Amino acid sequence: MTATAAIDATGLVKSFGQLRAVDGIDLEVRQGEIFGVLGPNGAGKTTAIRMLATLLPIDAGQARVFGVDVVREPHRVRQLVGVTGQYASVDEELTATENLWMFGRLQGLRSADARAAASRLLGQFDLTEAASKPISQFSGGMRRRLDLAASLVGRPSVIFLDEPTTGLDPEARRRLWSVIENLTARGTGVLLTTHYLDEAQRLASRVVVLADGRVVADASPDKLRAMGGAPVIRYRLPAPPPGCTAPDLPAGLAGHVADGELSLPSADVTADLALLTGWARDNHVDLTGLEVGSPSLEDAYLALTSEEGAENHG
Repeated sequence: MTATAAIDATGLVKSFGQLRAVDGIDLEVRQGEIFGVLGPNGAGKTTAIRMLATLLPIDAGQARVFGVDVVREPHRVRQLVGVTGQYASVDEELTATENLWMFGRLQGLRSADARAAASRLLGQFDLTEAASKPISQFSGGMRRRLDLAASLVGRPSVIFLDEPTTGLDPEARRRLWSVIENLTARGTGVLLTTHYLDEAQRLASRVVVLADGRVVADASPDKLRAMGGAPVIRYRLPAPPPGCTAPDLPAGLAGHVADGELSLPSADVTADLALLTGWARDNHVDLTGLEVGSPSLEDAYLALTSEEGAENHG
């Protein structure tokens, strides 16, 4: 494990009866980075987090959090981590302050220290004005922020966020994104699972993609996008004037026209654009509307999590 690794896991395995939910995955999360985990339902994302957070026993493999063995010293690991699950863990009958105070006491803080932590976190998460309100009066976004605040009461060195923005409206998601980004500015390592590809693109410096319990890709979001295939040149061909015929496209382009639109996956964008612009210049064709699109993170995700993609990259 490197000196800056917050989480180091190798060969993790977890089975439920005949189902192998996690099948020998390796993960390394560095201190102060947001590490994204993508995958369809049933890919093993939540199971992996629960093992690393000592909430599920590990069947095989090794895992350490800042050098502390998850299996041998689970109590020490729990002092280092915070967990925000998919569902709210706060008590709806208590106020925001009371919830955070309770979490602090459960983590062994003295009453005065727990109240100080509650006040600090309510300010950090922009919840001070709602401190005395019962959680039943909170919006979904406020609840998720309080959930995240509760997982930080003990000042963990690494935090697990399991689909933290599920069900939130766009504004609430963006506010929570800002909170998560601020965590890493303080040196906290973040392991984030999400179904939202724009969320991974925005937050994560590195991403793994899981399929059927295995890692099928591990790269930066930009490198992951490149796995979606070649860039595509798109251009809607203009209709010729009445009584005229459209000029013939070069042979290298004509075979990629369907329903009047050129859609060319390009291994050499510069050369293909030169061919297209040369044709347009010679034939006085306006190229307004021409697009060159990089493969999206969604393209890569779908390619990697398809059955064939998983076999090719696994």
